[in-house]
Amino acid sequence: MNANGASGHIGAPAWRGARCADVLLPAAGWGEKDGTVTNSERRISRQRAFMPAPGEARPDWWMVTQVAQRLGFAEAFAFDHAAEVFREHARLSAFENDGARDFDIGALAGLTDAAYDQLGPTQWPCVRPEPDAAPATEPQGARLFSDGHFYTDSGKARLIPIQVQPPATTPDDDYPLALNTGRIRDQWHTMTRSGLAPRLASHIAEPFVQIHPVDAAAQGLSPGELAELSSRWGRMLARVQVDRDQRPGAVFVPMHWSDALARVARADALVNPALDPVSGQPEFKHTPVRVRPFRAAWYGFALSRERIDPAKPEWCVAVRGDGHWRHEIAGTEPMPDWADWARGHLGADGDWLDFADRTHGRYRGARISNGRLAACLFISPAPDLPRSSWLAELFQHPKLDAAARTSLLAGRPPRGRADAGETVCACFNVGLNTIVTAIRDAELTSAGAIGAALQAGTNCGSCIPELNRILAAESQADA
Repeated sequence: MNANGASGHIGAPAWRGARCADVLLPAAGWGEKDGTVTNSERRISRQRAFMPAPGEARPDWWMVTQVAQRLGFAEAFAFDHAAEVFREHARLSAFENDGARDFDIGALAGLTDAAYDQLGPTQWPCVRPEPDAAPATEPQGARLFSDGHFYTDSGKARLIPIQVQPPATTPDDDYPLALNTGRIRDQWHTMTRSGLAPRLASHIAEPFVQIHPVDAAAQGLSPGELAELSSRWGRMLARVQVDRDQRPGAVFVPMHWSDALARVARADALVNPALDPVSGQPEFKHTPVRVRPFRAAWYGFALSRERIDPAKPEWCVAVRGDGHWRHEIAGTEPMPDWADWARGHLGADGDWLDFADRTHGRYRGARISNGRLAACLFISPAPDLPRSSWLAELFQHPKLDAAARTSLLAGRPPRGRADAGETVCACFNVGLNTIVTAIRDAELTSAGAIGAALQAGTNCGSCIPELNRILAAESQADA
């Protein structure tokens, strides 16, 4: 089980070929848990589950108690409710403390189950007052160290002298680029909070490597193709993004994808093992890598109501959509018969519509079941596949008409229906093509004007930088 509460055994790819645990303890995810969370300003908040836990998944505290009870410690771990765990947690924070430790929520140790359920946001420390103490003049825990006292033996702050040191490993002829890892706009950690939200996956659907045009040209990389990144410690595959905003000599990859959703796409497989001697922080912002084209014989994607997990190809990324799964796939070995592959992985029942151009290596197929779209597969020798946003909409139709069936084989939206393009604003589901059309037709010149016309950027605002980049690109195109 990882630090985010996700089981390490999620689907075959996560553990195929690796050592397996003797006992599996499937953990409830973030939105499936009931308890408390504490944020970076030390504020404790009640968290209530808003989704049912799948299968046999259970909360962390429950699993710990069950293991402890089976090891003979039933009396010490006789918890039946998260509130009981919290009360012991609060008591332990005050045990033999007497001001020696900053974390103290002893004042909450006596909460009843009802009071725990109604607990409002509370900032620690929250110390149990002495019997004869005067009333506090300000909320407990509002500001640490305001009295000049620190939690050390001397009561004084302890400063650690440090020396600036270069990265432990530097680029060389074999690994000429510096790898930077980080997060993207709409995802959280290893998707433990965001992976179940189709709308958040609609913005960036798969792992990518962002590289400057000069470095891309030097390495023979083209936008939309796949690249293989390798370091002295591992390798990963990623979709190529060529971007002038990326610093020359460096590349960026996101850290959100794990083996559960993407094959050979873990950023941590590349990162060097150097650690900061004081904090223990890994040097995940600077690892020498080389980036080379992944010589795919074909590219494709499959949309289906159920997730598939083919043993091959080398590249396979599963993305949750609204009522369907989207699978980005690519492989180095030619496929002898795509119609057979489609029926073997996407189902053989129902009616299949097929278009195959064996000469040019293109295939399009769709399975219709009870009049509804059940699955479709698009294959091309190059990453010039059609956008899948309009295809995703077809899964919402109770019955496909003749025009929709024709569009599946033609590989383009039905006549008169525009393709919104890849999602830019996840809050209001506004696509790139919609934004570009509005900019050109209405002569929009600011993110605020785009928001007034399309609502994009008017809720959380996280897409505003991207709106500004689209505006800048359109302005350069007109110059």
